[in-house]
Amino acid sequence: MLDIKYIIDNQQRVKDCLAKKGFASENVDKLVSAYLEMNKLKTSSQALAEEKNKLSNSIKSASAEERPAIIAKSKALGEELKKQQEELAEIEKDFELQMLRMPNYPSQDCPVAPDECGNVVIRKVGEPRKFDFTPRDHIELMELNDWSEMERIAKVSGSRTYAIKNDLAQLELAMHMMVLDKLRSHGFTVITVPSISKEKPLYGQGYLPFSRDEIYYMPADDIYLSGTAELILNSLRADEILTENELPILYAGFSPCFRREAGAAGKDTRGLVRVHQFMKTEQFVICKNDIAESEKWHQKLLAISEEVLQDLELPYQVLDICTGDMGAPKYRQYDLEAWVPSQNCYRETHSCSNITDWQARRTNLRYRDNADGKVKYVHTLNNTGIATPRALVPFIENHQNADGSVNIPAKLQPYLGGKKVIGKGK
Repeated sequence: MLDIKYIIDNQQRVKDCLAKKGFASENVDKLVSAYLEMNKLKTSSQALAEEKNKLSNSIKSASAEERPAIIAKSKALGEELKKQQEELAEIEKDFELQMLRMPNYPSQDCPVAPDECGNVVIRKVGEPRKFDFTPRDHIELMELNDWSEMERIAKVSGSRTYAIKNDLAQLELAMHMMVLDKLRSHGFTVITVPSISKEKPLYGQGYLPFSRDEIYYMPADDIYLSGTAELILNSLRADEILTENELPILYAGFSPCFRREAGAAGKDTRGLVRVHQFMKTEQFVICKNDIAESEKWHQKLLAISEEVLQDLELPYQVLDICTGDMGAPKYRQYDLEAWVPSQNCYRETHSCSNITDWQARRTNLRYRDNADGKVKYVHTLNNTGIATPRALVPFIENHQNADGSVNIPAKLQPYLGGKKVIGKGK
């Protein structure tokens, strides 16, 4: 959510800024019009209420002859007041929805483009491996090593589900443990969170009102399934006023996640790349309202994710996401993509975002500034720690051997009981 006072005072600047995200300028005009009409009705209804109160108070001192007229006028004012209050409630509801639909301002440093074609590769780290044998894709490797039950689980749970076992299941858990230990060493508090949420936190995070089709909903309980621990962590301190000394707050959230993948029809229908349920370790930062401070944390989060991919010894690239491809909450976004040999391309493994105070305004999370004593909205940031099973795809494909076994990098070996190789040739 944005600051309405800033919007009112800087309408053209706001239009120009949000146009970079494809947000139509007439939406700003509608918002301003609703705000002005809302304030006009508030003023009018307050005046009517005051006048009605005065009349009501004057009844006792009025003569018998005066009272009928005063009562009649008070009744008429009451009816008009009720009408205005009902109209005001509708306008307030419409205004709130319009505010919730306003995307965050993008950074001036973001590439400006209408879609993902405008994303910019900042750097590439590591060279894609040149195999001296015909490499297998991750599905073939799973079948060869008896690492999955993909056909059987599809009969049980439907499409875009997975069941992995043996060394691959241990590898999945090992990756998360390695990343959680890394985050702990960087000062993060490890926290496991539920995968269910009430509706309000989805507005707080920014899933709603934008992406309802991507969310699983259980109407019998009026509960949603979470697509990321960020959803829960973002509302964990909602409506609180923190002290500046409590900041920054660093969470390493771990949880099962659920996504409908409604917009992915026909994409990655086989294997582990795009599934309905997955495990994710999430980095989440709450810091003070200072753009230099949150940009510093943005770079820090990005560096941690690069460390993870380097520890996993995966070739990867870092993308600066353009204005037309980043989501509504984002001020600045970087994606990390690991090389997938079978697809001869890089695929996303991490998404690292600075949200500034956009989410905090929705959750009403604030802190008291030490310097001036003012209460301000915090800044929030998030980044993938690691998400599985997707991360398993580039991992086993890049580290495979000719016999179908998979090498384990040194940094990951302690989390697999010291194993250096898993699979057929172990």
